[in-house]
Amino acid sequence: MRITTTRAAITIVFTAIAALGGLLTGALLGRALVLWRAEKKLNDYALRVRSEGETASEESRALLATMNLSPYPYCSEAEIRWMRRLIFQSQYLKDGGHMREGAIDCSATLGRMSGTQEQFKPSFSRRDGTRVYQNLPPLRIGDHTVVSVELGTSFIVYSPYNLKDLDAAPMHFTVSQVDPSGGRVSRLVGEVTDARSSILSKDGWARSGDTLYATRCSTRYSSCMTAFITIADALKSGRGDYWAYIGLTGVSGALFGLACSLLYRRSRGMEQQLRRAIRGDRLRVVYQPIVQLDTGQILGAEALVRWNDEENNPVSPELLIRLAEDRGFVGEITLLVARHIVSECGALFRSRPGFRVNLNIAAADLSDEKFLPCLEQVLRGGGVGAASLGIEITESHTARLQVAKEAINELRARGHLVYIDDFGTGYSSLAYLQDLSVDGIKIDMAFTQAIGTESVTVSILPQILAMARALKLDVVVEGVETTEQAAYFAGSQQTTLAQGWLFGKPAPVGELERLLSEQCEMSAVGAGVP
Repeated sequence: MRITTTRAAITIVFTAIAALGGLLTGALLGRALVLWRAEKKLNDYALRVRSEGETASEESRALLATMNLSPYPYCSEAEIRWMRRLIFQSQYLKDGGHMREGAIDCSATLGRMSGTQEQFKPSFSRRDGTRVYQNLPPLRIGDHTVVSVELGTSFIVYSPYNLKDLDAAPMHFTVSQVDPSGGRVSRLVGEVTDARSSILSKDGWARSGDTLYATRCSTRYSSCMTAFITIADALKSGRGDYWAYIGLTGVSGALFGLACSLLYRRSRGMEQQLRRAIRGDRLRVVYQPIVQLDTGQILGAEALVRWNDEENNPVSPELLIRLAEDRGFVGEITLLVARHIVSECGALFRSRPGFRVNLNIAAADLSDEKFLPCLEQVLRGGGVGAASLGIEITESHTARLQVAKEAINELRARGHLVYIDDFGTGYSSLAYLQDLSVDGIKIDMAFTQAIGTESVTVSILPQILAMARALKLDVVVEGVETTEQAAYFAGSQQTTLAQGWLFGKPAPVGELERLLSEQCEMSAVGAGVP
Protein backbone atom coordinates (compact mmCIF):
# COMPACT_ATOMS: atom_id res chain seq x y z
CA MET A 1 0.00 0.00 0.00
CA ARG A 2 2.85 2.33 0.90
CA ILE A 3 4.62 1.53 -2.39
CA THR A 4 1.44 2.24 -4.33
CA THR A 5 1.01 5.52 -2.48
CA THR A 6 4.64 6.51 -3.10
CA ARG A 7 4.38 5.70 -6.81
CA ALA A 8 1.19 7.73 -7.05
CA ALA A 9 2.90 10.62 -5.28
CA ILE A 10 5.91 10.42 -7.59
CA THR A 11 3.59 10.30 -10.62
CA ILE A 12 1.72 13.34 -9.36
CA VAL A 13 4.98 15.22 -8.64
CA PHE A 14 6.49 14.45 -12.04
CA THR A 15 3.18 15.20 -13.74
CA ALA A 16 3.03 18.53 -11.90
CA ILE A 17 6.66 19.32 -12.82
CA ALA A 18 6.02 18.43 -16.47
CA ALA A 19 2.82 20.50 -16.49
CA LEU A 20 4.62 23.45 -14.89
CA GLY A 21 7.43 23.13 -17.43
CA GLY A 22 4.88 23.01 -20.23
CA LEU A 23 3.07 26.06 -18.86
CA LEU A 24 6.33 28.02 -18.51
CA THR A 25 7.32 27.03 -22.03
CA GLY A 26 3.89 28.01 -23.27
CA ALA A 27 4.10 31.36 -21.49
CA LEU A 28 7.48 32.17 -23.05
CA LEU A 29 6.55 31.01 -26.54
CA GLY A 30 3.08 32.55 -26.26
CA ARG A 31 4.61 35.93 -25.47
CA ALA A 32 7.00 35.64 -28.41
CA LEU A 33 4.21 34.63 -30.79
CA VAL A 34 1.90 37.44 -29.68
CA LEU A 35 4.69 39.96 -30.30
CA TRP A 36 5.46 38.35 -33.66
CA ARG A 37 1.83 38.71 -34.67
CA ALA A 38 1.87 42.32 -33.46
CA GLU A 39 4.81 43.00 -35.81
CA LYS A 40 2.79 41.65 -38.74
CA LYS A 41 -0.15 43.88 -37.82
CA LEU A 42 2.21 46.85 -37.58
CA ASN A 43 3.52 46.08 -41.05
CA ASP A 44 -0.01 45.98 -42.50
CA TYR A 45 -0.80 49.23 -40.68
CA ALA A 46 2.34 50.96 -42.00
CA LEU A 47 1.49 49.84 -45.55
CA ARG A 48 -2.03 51.21 -45.14
CA VAL A 49 -0.70 54.59 -43.94
CA ARG A 50 1.81 54.63 -46.81
CA SER A 51 -0.93 53.94 -49.36
CA GLU A 52 -3.11 56.76 -47.97
CA GLY A 53 -0.12 59.11 -47.85
CA GLU A 54 0.90 58.44 -51.45
CA THR A 55 -2.66 58.90 -52.66
CA ALA A 56 -2.92 62.20 -50.79
CA SER A 57 0.44 63.35 -52.20
CA GLU A 58 -0.65 62.52 -55.75
CA GLU A 59 -3.84 64.51 -55.29
CA SER A 60 -1.99 67.51 -53.83
CA ARG A 61 0.65 67.58 -56.58
CA ALA A 62 -1.97 67.39 -59.30
CA LEU A 63 -3.97 70.18 -57.69
CA LEU A 64 -0.89 72.39 -57.26
CA ALA A 65 -0.08 71.95 -60.94
CA THR A 66 -3.65 72.88 -61.86
CA MET A 67 -3.66 75.96 -59.61
CA ASN A 68 -0.33 77.18 -60.98
CA LEU A 69 -1.94 77.16 -64.44
CA SER A 70 -4.97 79.12 -63.27
CA PRO A 71 -6.94 80.78 -66.08
CA TYR A 72 -8.02 83.62 -63.75
CA PRO A 73 -6.29 86.78 -62.46
CA TYR A 74 -4.13 86.23 -59.41
CA CYS A 75 -6.26 86.06 -56.22
CA SER A 76 -9.28 87.53 -57.98
CA GLU A 77 -12.76 86.68 -56.72
CA ALA A 78 -13.27 84.49 -59.78
CA GLU A 79 -10.06 82.59 -59.06
CA ILE A 80 -10.94 82.13 -55.38
CA ARG A 81 -14.32 80.67 -56.35
CA TRP A 82 -12.56 78.40 -58.84
CA MET A 83 -10.05 77.24 -56.22
CA ARG A 84 -12.87 76.68 -53.75
CA ARG A 85 -14.58 74.29 -56.17
CA LEU A 86 -11.33 72.38 -56.64
CA ILE A 87 -10.72 72.08 -52.91
CA PHE A 88 -14.28 71.03 -52.08
CA GLN A 89 -14.08 68.25 -54.65
CA SER A 90 -10.83 66.88 -53.23
CA GLN A 91 -10.69 63.98 -50.82
CA TYR A 92 -7.70 64.85 -48.68
CA LEU A 93 -7.42 68.65 -48.76
CA LYS A 94 -9.09 71.36 -46.69
CA ASP A 95 -7.70 74.53 -48.27
CA GLY A 96 -5.53 75.92 -51.02
CA GLY A 97 -4.52 79.25 -52.44
CA HIS A 98 -1.58 81.47 -53.35
CA MET A 99 1.43 82.62 -51.36
CA ARG A 100 4.68 84.37 -52.20
CA GLU A 101 7.86 84.45 -50.16
CA GLY A 102 6.09 82.77 -47.27
CA ALA A 103 3.18 85.22 -47.11
CA ILE A 104 -0.38 84.06 -47.81
CA ASP A 105 -2.12 86.25 -50.41
CA CYS A 106 -5.44 84.35 -50.64
CA SER A 107 -7.03 80.96 -50.03
CA ALA A 108 -10.23 79.09 -50.78
CA THR A 109 -11.44 79.39 -47.18
CA LEU A 110 -9.80 82.65 -46.02
CA GLY A 111 -10.50 84.58 -49.21
CA ARG A 112 -8.23 87.47 -50.20
CA MET A 113 -5.88 88.52 -47.42
CA SER A 114 -5.69 92.25 -46.79
CA GLY A 115 -2.80 94.30 -45.46
CA THR A 116 0.77 93.17 -44.94
CA GLN A 117 0.91 89.47 -44.12
CA GLU A 118 3.39 87.70 -41.90
CA GLN A 119 6.09 85.84 -43.79
CA PHE A 120 6.43 82.23 -42.69
CA LYS A 121 9.47 80.05 -43.11
CA PRO A 122 9.06 76.51 -44.43
CA SER A 123 9.90 73.64 -42.10
CA PHE A 124 11.93 72.18 -44.97
CA SER A 125 12.21 72.20 -48.76
CA ARG A 126 12.35 69.31 -51.20
CA ARG A 127 14.51 68.80 -54.26
CA ASP A 128 11.56 69.25 -56.59
CA GLY A 129 11.04 72.81 -55.33
CA THR A 130 8.12 72.15 -53.00
CA ARG A 131 8.22 73.77 -49.57
CA VAL A 132 6.53 72.23 -46.58
CA TYR A 133 5.03 74.26 -43.74
CA GLN A 134 3.70 72.94 -40.46
CA ASN A 135 0.95 74.62 -38.47
CA LEU A 136 0.66 77.93 -40.32
CA PRO A 137 -1.23 80.06 -37.74
CA PRO A 138 -3.96 81.32 -40.10
CA LEU A 139 -4.74 77.72 -41.11
CA ARG A 140 -4.36 75.98 -37.75
CA ILE A 141 -7.30 73.90 -36.48
CA GLY A 142 -7.25 73.49 -32.71
CA ASP A 143 -4.33 71.35 -31.58
CA HIS A 144 -4.21 69.34 -34.82
CA THR A 145 -1.01 69.18 -36.84
CA VAL A 146 -1.72 70.91 -40.15
CA VAL A 147 0.67 70.41 -43.08
CA SER A 148 0.83 72.80 -46.03
CA VAL A 149 2.78 72.33 -49.27
CA GLU A 150 3.81 75.18 -51.57
CA LEU A 151 4.94 74.92 -55.19
CA GLY A 152 5.41 77.96 -57.39
CA THR A 153 2.91 80.55 -56.15
CA SER A 154 0.30 78.02 -55.06
CA PHE A 155 -0.15 76.06 -51.85
CA ILE A 156 -2.50 73.37 -50.52
CA VAL A 157 -3.39 72.35 -46.97
CA TYR A 158 -4.03 68.75 -45.96
CA SER A 159 -7.09 68.11 -43.83
CA PRO A 160 -6.04 67.01 -40.33
CA TYR A 161 -9.18 64.90 -40.14
CA ASN A 162 -7.66 62.46 -42.63
CA LEU A 163 -5.75 61.06 -39.67
CA LYS A 164 -8.95 59.97 -37.94
CA ASP A 165 -9.60 57.45 -40.72
CA LEU A 166 -6.21 55.92 -40.00
CA ASP A 167 -6.76 55.42 -36.28
CA ALA A 168 -6.11 51.83 -35.22
CA ALA A 169 -5.46 52.06 -31.48
CA PRO A 170 -3.56 50.71 -29.63
CA MET A 171 -1.26 50.98 -32.66
CA HIS A 172 0.04 54.47 -33.50
CA PHE A 173 1.85 55.98 -36.47
CA THR A 174 4.06 58.87 -37.46
CA VAL A 175 5.00 60.14 -40.91
CA SER A 176 8.55 61.41 -41.42
CA GLN A 177 10.15 63.49 -44.14
CA VAL A 178 13.61 62.18 -45.09
CA ASP A 179 16.19 64.47 -46.70
CA PRO A 180 17.96 62.22 -49.26
CA SER A 181 21.07 64.40 -49.32
CA GLY A 182 21.67 65.15 -45.66
CA GLY A 183 19.75 62.30 -44.10
CA ARG A 184 17.81 64.70 -41.90
CA VAL A 185 14.53 63.24 -40.61
CA SER A 186 11.61 65.54 -39.75
CA ARG A 187 8.17 64.60 -38.46
CA LEU A 188 5.33 65.59 -40.78
CA VAL A 189 2.18 64.31 -39.08
CA GLY A 190 1.15 61.64 -36.64
CA GLU A 191 2.17 61.06 -33.06
CA VAL A 192 5.46 62.04 -31.49
CA THR A 193 7.88 59.21 -30.88
CA ASP A 194 11.39 59.12 -29.46
CA ALA A 195 12.50 56.47 -31.96
CA ARG A 196 15.93 56.92 -33.52
CA SER A 197 16.19 58.46 -36.99
CA SER A 198 17.56 55.16 -38.31
CA ILE A 199 14.26 53.49 -37.37
CA LEU A 200 12.09 56.21 -38.91
CA SER A 201 13.97 56.45 -42.22
CA LYS A 202 14.50 52.83 -43.34
CA ASP A 203 12.20 49.95 -44.29
CA GLY A 204 12.03 47.22 -41.67
CA TRP A 205 11.07 46.18 -38.17
CA ALA A 206 12.76 47.35 -35.00
CA ARG A 207 12.44 47.08 -31.24
CA SER A 208 13.66 49.93 -29.10
CA GLY A 209 13.10 49.99 -25.38
CA ASP A 210 9.53 48.87 -24.69
CA THR A 211 8.23 49.67 -28.19
CA LEU A 212 7.89 47.74 -31.48
CA TYR A 213 8.24 49.61 -34.80
CA ALA A 214 7.50 48.84 -38.45
CA THR A 215 8.61 51.36 -41.08
CA ARG A 216 7.62 51.41 -44.73
CA CYS A 217 9.08 54.13 -46.96
CA SER A 218 7.52 55.46 -50.12
CA THR A 219 9.20 54.56 -53.40
CA ARG A 220 7.85 57.74 -55.01
CA TYR A 221 8.26 60.38 -52.33
CA SER A 222 10.90 61.15 -49.72
CA SER A 223 8.76 60.10 -46.79
CA CYS A 224 8.50 57.09 -44.49
CA MET A 225 5.54 55.83 -42.46
CA THR A 226 6.27 54.22 -39.09
CA ALA A 227 3.70 52.23 -37.13
CA PHE A 228 4.48 51.50 -33.49
CA ILE A 229 2.98 49.92 -30.38
CA THR A 230 4.24 49.40 -26.84
CA ILE A 231 4.98 45.82 -25.85
CA ALA A 232 2.54 46.17 -22.95
CA ASP A 233 -0.28 47.20 -25.32
CA ALA A 234 0.61 44.42 -27.77
CA LEU A 235 0.43 41.83 -25.01
CA LYS A 236 -2.77 43.33 -23.68
CA SER A 237 -4.51 43.33 -27.06
CA GLY A 238 -3.32 39.78 -27.70
CA ARG A 239 -3.95 38.40 -24.22
CA GLY A 240 -6.62 36.03 -25.58
CA ASP A 241 -4.03 34.40 -27.83
CA TYR A 242 -1.49 34.53 -25.01
CA TRP A 243 -3.61 32.44 -22.67
CA ALA A 244 -4.65 30.19 -25.54
CA TYR A 245 -1.00 29.32 -26.16
CA ILE A 246 -0.51 28.49 -22.50
CA GLY A 247 -3.66 26.36 -22.51
CA LEU A 248 -2.41 24.41 -25.52
CA THR A 249 0.64 23.29 -23.62
CA GLY A 250 0.08 19.87 -22.13
CA VAL A 251 2.42 17.72 -20.07
CA SER A 252 3.93 15.75 -22.92
CA GLY A 253 2.35 17.55 -25.86
CA ALA A 254 3.20 21.13 -24.86
CA LEU A 255 6.02 21.68 -27.33
CA PHE A 256 4.20 19.86 -30.13
CA GLY A 257 1.06 21.92 -29.53
CA LEU A 258 3.00 25.16 -29.62
CA ALA A 259 4.83 24.14 -32.80
CA CYS A 260 1.48 23.44 -34.48
CA SER A 261 0.14 26.74 -33.16
CA LEU A 262 3.13 28.58 -34.60
CA LEU A 263 2.58 27.03 -38.05
CA TYR A 264 -1.12 27.80 -37.80
CA ARG A 265 -0.56 31.41 -36.82
CA ARG A 266 1.92 31.93 -39.63
CA SER A 267 -0.81 31.20 -42.12
CA ARG A 268 -3.32 33.61 -40.60
CA GLY A 269 -2.18 36.88 -42.21
CA MET A 270 -5.04 38.76 -43.79
CA GLU A 271 -3.72 38.30 -47.33
CA GLN A 272 -3.48 34.53 -46.93
CA GLN A 273 -6.93 34.40 -45.34
CA LEU A 274 -8.41 36.36 -48.22
CA ARG A 275 -6.73 34.17 -50.84
CA ARG A 276 -8.11 31.06 -49.09
CA ALA A 277 -11.57 32.63 -48.94
CA ILE A 278 -11.48 33.32 -52.70
CA ARG A 279 -10.34 29.77 -53.46
CA GLY A 280 -13.07 28.37 -51.20
CA ASP A 281 -15.74 30.78 -52.54
CA ARG A 282 -16.38 32.12 -49.04
CA LEU A 283 -16.95 35.74 -50.03
CA ARG A 284 -20.58 36.83 -49.92
CA VAL A 285 -22.38 39.11 -52.36
CA VAL A 286 -25.20 41.40 -51.24
CA TYR A 287 -27.42 43.58 -53.39
CA GLN A 288 -28.66 47.14 -52.79
CA PRO A 289 -31.76 48.14 -54.78
CA ILE A 290 -31.59 50.98 -57.32
CA VAL A 291 -34.97 52.70 -57.75
CA GLN A 292 -36.45 55.30 -60.07
CA LEU A 293 -37.26 58.25 -57.84
CA ASP A 294 -40.42 59.50 -59.52
CA THR A 295 -42.08 56.04 -59.57
CA GLY A 296 -40.35 54.21 -56.71
CA GLN A 297 -39.86 51.18 -59.01
CA ILE A 298 -36.82 48.95 -58.46
CA LEU A 299 -34.98 48.88 -61.79
CA GLY A 300 -31.76 47.24 -60.71
CA ALA A 301 -29.25 46.73 -57.92
CA GLU A 302 -25.59 47.15 -57.11
CA ALA A 303 -23.64 44.01 -56.17
CA LEU A 304 -21.37 44.51 -53.15
CA VAL A 305 -18.85 42.05 -51.74
CA ARG A 306 -18.71 41.13 -48.04
CA TRP A 307 -16.21 39.00 -46.12
CA ASN A 308 -15.66 37.82 -42.55
CA ASP A 309 -12.13 36.67 -41.73
CA GLU A 310 -11.36 33.28 -40.22
CA GLU A 311 -12.11 34.62 -36.75
CA ASN A 312 -15.54 35.68 -38.08
CA ASN A 313 -14.70 39.38 -37.81
CA PRO A 314 -16.21 41.48 -40.62
CA VAL A 315 -13.57 43.12 -42.82
CA SER A 316 -14.37 46.51 -44.31
CA PRO A 317 -15.00 46.25 -48.09
CA GLU A 318 -12.64 49.20 -48.69
CA LEU A 319 -9.79 47.41 -46.86
CA LEU A 320 -10.58 44.13 -48.61
CA ILE A 321 -10.41 45.66 -52.10
CA ARG A 322 -7.37 47.80 -51.30
CA LEU A 323 -5.49 44.75 -49.99
CA ALA A 324 -6.35 42.77 -53.13
CA GLU A 325 -5.33 45.71 -55.35
CA ASP A 326 -2.01 46.16 -53.54
CA ARG A 327 -1.23 42.43 -53.81
CA GLY A 328 -2.36 42.18 -57.43
CA PHE A 329 -5.28 39.74 -57.26
CA VAL A 330 -8.32 42.06 -57.20
CA GLY A 331 -9.44 40.67 -60.56
CA GLU A 332 -10.12 37.31 -58.89
CA ILE A 333 -12.59 39.05 -56.54
CA THR A 334 -14.26 40.89 -59.42
CA LEU A 335 -14.80 37.66 -61.35
CA LEU A 336 -15.99 35.85 -58.20
CA VAL A 337 -18.63 38.55 -57.68
CA ALA A 338 -19.61 38.27 -61.36
CA ARG A 339 -20.09 34.49 -60.96
CA HIS A 340 -22.30 35.07 -57.92
CA ILE A 341 -24.40 37.59 -59.84
CA VAL A 342 -24.89 35.15 -62.72
CA SER A 343 -25.79 32.20 -60.47
CA GLU A 344 -27.91 34.13 -57.95
CA CYS A 345 -29.71 36.56 -60.27
CA GLY A 346 -30.07 34.46 -63.43
CA ALA A 347 -33.77 33.82 -62.74
CA LEU A 348 -34.36 37.54 -62.13
CA PHE A 349 -32.75 38.46 -65.44
CA ARG A 350 -34.88 35.95 -67.30
CA SER A 351 -38.16 36.91 -65.62
CA ARG A 352 -37.57 40.66 -65.65
CA PRO A 353 -36.12 41.87 -68.98
CA GLY A 354 -34.31 45.16 -68.46
CA PHE A 355 -33.40 44.41 -64.83
CA ARG A 356 -29.72 45.19 -64.32
CA VAL A 357 -27.15 44.45 -61.61
CA ASN A 358 -24.07 46.68 -61.45
CA LEU A 359 -20.60 45.27 -60.88
CA ASN A 360 -17.70 47.36 -59.55
CA ILE A 361 -14.38 46.88 -61.32
CA ALA A 362 -10.95 48.06 -60.23
CA ALA A 363 -8.16 49.91 -61.98
CA ALA A 364 -6.20 46.69 -62.44
CA ASP A 365 -9.19 45.16 -64.24
CA LEU A 366 -9.14 47.99 -66.77
CA SER A 367 -5.57 47.27 -67.83
CA ASP A 368 -5.72 43.45 -67.61
CA GLU A 369 -6.03 41.99 -71.13
CA LYS A 370 -7.49 38.74 -69.76
CA PHE A 371 -10.22 40.34 -67.65
CA LEU A 372 -12.87 41.15 -70.28
CA PRO A 373 -12.65 37.73 -72.04
CA CYS A 374 -12.98 36.03 -68.63
CA LEU A 375 -15.98 38.21 -67.75
CA GLU A 376 -17.62 37.38 -71.09
CA GLN A 377 -17.00 33.66 -70.45
CA VAL A 378 -18.70 33.91 -67.02
CA LEU A 379 -21.76 35.58 -68.55
CA ARG A 380 -21.95 33.16 -71.46
CA GLY A 381 -21.64 30.18 -69.12
CA GLY A 382 -24.65 31.39 -67.13
CA GLY A 383 -26.71 32.37 -70.14
CA VAL A 384 -26.75 36.04 -69.08
CA GLY A 385 -26.49 38.87 -71.59
CA ALA A 386 -24.03 41.73 -71.20
CA ALA A 387 -26.92 44.22 -70.98
CA SER A 388 -27.93 42.65 -67.64
CA LEU A 389 -24.57 43.51 -66.08
CA GLY A 390 -23.78 47.19 -65.62
CA ILE A 391 -20.21 48.24 -64.92
CA GLU A 392 -19.17 50.81 -62.30
CA ILE A 393 -15.70 52.35 -62.47
CA THR A 394 -14.61 54.47 -59.51
CA GLU A 395 -13.68 57.98 -60.61
CA SER A 396 -10.13 57.73 -59.22
CA HIS A 397 -9.58 54.65 -61.41
CA THR A 398 -9.99 56.74 -64.55
CA ALA A 399 -6.85 58.77 -63.82
CA ARG A 400 -5.04 56.97 -66.65
CA LEU A 401 -7.33 58.50 -69.21
CA GLN A 402 -6.25 56.59 -72.32
CA VAL A 403 -6.45 53.19 -70.61
CA ALA A 404 -9.86 54.08 -69.16
CA LYS A 405 -11.20 55.28 -72.52
CA GLU A 406 -10.15 52.11 -74.32
CA ALA A 407 -11.59 49.85 -71.61
CA ILE A 408 -14.88 51.77 -71.47
CA ASN A 409 -15.27 51.67 -75.25
CA GLU A 410 -14.63 47.92 -75.22
CA LEU A 411 -17.16 47.35 -72.39
CA ARG A 412 -19.84 49.33 -74.19
CA ALA A 413 -19.11 47.55 -77.45
CA ARG A 414 -19.77 44.25 -75.66
CA GLY A 415 -23.17 45.55 -74.52
CA HIS A 416 -22.52 46.77 -70.96
CA LEU A 417 -23.70 50.11 -69.60
CA VAL A 418 -20.81 51.91 -67.91
CA TYR A 419 -21.10 54.32 -64.97
CA ILE A 420 -18.54 56.52 -63.23
CA ASP A 421 -18.88 55.66 -59.52
CA ASP A 422 -18.38 58.07 -56.59
CA PHE A 423 -18.63 60.99 -59.01
CA GLY A 424 -17.57 64.37 -57.62
CA THR A 425 -14.78 63.10 -55.36
CA GLY A 426 -12.04 63.90 -57.88
CA TYR A 427 -10.90 67.44 -58.63
CA SER A 428 -10.65 66.95 -62.41
CA SER A 429 -13.95 65.20 -63.11
CA LEU A 430 -15.71 68.14 -64.78
CA ALA A 431 -12.79 68.60 -67.16
CA TYR A 432 -12.46 65.09 -68.52
CA LEU A 433 -15.90 63.48 -68.19
CA GLN A 434 -16.89 64.47 -71.71
CA ASP A 435 -13.85 62.53 -72.99
CA LEU A 436 -15.13 59.29 -71.43
CA SER A 437 -17.94 57.68 -73.39
CA VAL A 438 -19.88 56.50 -70.34
CA ASP A 439 -23.62 55.99 -69.97
CA GLY A 440 -24.07 57.64 -66.61
CA ILE A 441 -22.66 58.87 -63.31
CA LYS A 442 -23.26 57.88 -59.72
CA ILE A 443 -23.19 60.95 -57.48
CA ASP A 444 -21.13 60.30 -54.34
CA MET A 445 -23.02 60.09 -51.05
CA ALA A 446 -21.04 63.02 -49.65
CA PHE A 447 -23.21 65.31 -51.80
CA THR A 448 -26.41 63.56 -50.71
CA GLN A 449 -25.56 63.90 -47.03
CA ALA A 450 -24.91 67.62 -47.45
CA ILE A 451 -28.53 68.28 -48.50
CA GLY A 452 -30.35 70.30 -45.85
CA THR A 453 -27.09 71.67 -44.45
CA GLU A 454 -25.17 74.85 -45.17
CA SER A 455 -22.27 72.96 -46.70
CA VAL A 456 -20.78 74.51 -49.81
CA THR A 457 -20.87 71.01 -51.31
CA VAL A 458 -24.61 71.42 -51.92
CA SER A 459 -24.00 74.34 -54.27
CA ILE A 460 -22.08 72.04 -56.63
CA LEU A 461 -25.00 69.63 -57.10
CA PRO A 462 -26.96 71.78 -59.59
CA GLN A 463 -23.80 72.08 -61.71
CA ILE A 464 -23.33 68.30 -61.73
CA LEU A 465 -26.97 67.66 -62.65
CA ALA A 466 -26.88 70.31 -65.38
CA MET A 467 -23.71 68.82 -66.79
CA ALA A 468 -25.30 65.35 -66.82
CA ARG A 469 -28.30 66.73 -68.71
CA ALA A 470 -26.05 68.46 -71.22
CA LEU A 471 -24.07 65.26 -71.84
CA LYS A 472 -27.28 63.13 -71.79
CA LEU A 473 -25.98 60.93 -69.00
CA ASP A 474 -28.02 58.77 -66.62
CA VAL A 475 -27.79 59.87 -62.99
CA VAL A 476 -27.79 57.55 -59.97
CA VAL A 477 -27.66 59.15 -56.51
CA GLU A 478 -25.89 57.21 -53.75
CA GLY A 479 -26.55 57.29 -50.02
CA VAL A 480 -30.20 58.42 -50.00
CA GLU A 481 -31.36 57.93 -46.41
CA THR A 482 -34.12 60.52 -45.88
CA THR A 483 -37.26 61.60 -47.72
CA GLU A 484 -35.82 65.13 -47.82
CA GLN A 485 -32.83 63.91 -49.83
CA ALA A 486 -35.06 61.88 -52.16
CA ALA A 487 -37.36 64.87 -52.72
CA TYR A 488 -34.40 67.10 -53.63
CA PHE A 489 -33.38 64.88 -56.54
CA ALA A 490 -36.95 63.91 -57.50
CA GLY A 491 -37.57 67.60 -58.16
CA SER A 492 -34.77 67.85 -60.70
CA GLN A 493 -35.45 68.31 -64.39
CA GLN A 494 -34.40 64.81 -65.36
CA THR A 495 -35.25 61.22 -64.51
CA THR A 496 -33.02 60.21 -61.61
CA LEU A 497 -32.26 56.84 -60.04
CA ALA A 498 -31.24 56.41 -56.42
CA GLN A 499 -29.98 53.89 -53.92
CA GLY A 500 -29.62 54.08 -50.17
CA TRP A 501 -31.05 52.86 -46.89
CA LEU A 502 -34.32 54.70 -47.57
CA PHE A 503 -35.03 52.10 -50.27
CA GLY A 504 -33.17 49.10 -48.88
CA LYS A 505 -29.91 48.07 -47.24
CA PRO A 506 -27.45 45.75 -48.99
CA ALA A 507 -28.87 42.26 -48.44
CA PRO A 508 -28.73 38.72 -49.89
CA VAL A 509 -30.50 38.07 -53.17
CA GLY A 510 -33.50 36.56 -51.38
CA GLU A 511 -34.32 39.93 -49.80
CA LEU A 512 -34.03 41.62 -53.20
CA GLU A 513 -36.44 39.05 -54.67
CA ARG A 514 -38.86 39.69 -51.79
CA LEU A 515 -38.83 43.44 -52.43
CA LEU A 516 -39.45 42.87 -56.13
CA SER A 517 -42.35 40.51 -55.38
CA GLU A 518 -43.92 43.06 -53.05
CA GLN A 519 -43.53 45.68 -55.76
CA CYS A 520 -45.32 43.45 -58.27
CA GLU A 521 -48.14 42.76 -55.80
CA MET A 522 -48.61 46.46 -55.11
CA SER A 523 -48.62 47.20 -58.86
CA ALA A 524 -51.25 44.51 -59.41
CA VAL A 525 -53.46 45.88 -56.62
CA GLY A 526 -53.08 49.42 -58.01
CA ALA A 527 -54.12 48.18 -61.44
CA GLY A 528 -57.16 46.39 -60.00
CA VAL A 529 -55.90 42.89 -60.84
CA PRO A 530 -57.63 40.36 -58.55
